[in-house]
Amino acid sequence: MNAAYGFNATLTAKPGKGDRLIELLLTGLDEGAPGASEHCLVYLVSRSASDPDTVHVTEGWTSEEDHHRIFAGEAAQAIVAKLGGLLAKESEYTDYVPVRGKAGF
Repeated sequence: MNAAYGFNATLTAKPGKGDRLIELLLTGLDEGAPGASEHCLVYLVSRSASDPDTVHVTEGWTSEEDHHRIFAGEAAQAIVAKLGGLLAKESEYTDYVPVRGKAGF
């Protein structure tokens, strides 16, 4: 299966809340959560090397439609609802079309 839609999001946590933000975002990989969907091919949470309260999320999806459908669901909306209290400012998004790559964990 190939990723036809993706994005990077940069989230800035309130001071000292970076660890909690990462914990919350990683629940997106739990069973029934968006990152566990067969349509989510990449779900990578990273931290800035220079600022522990800056977190990056990279996602790759089978289609933009699949992404929007999954994120409209209850599990995704529960995560999104909890994000607000942790963020210092609006998240920044860059959409893209994945071409090719590799991830090994």
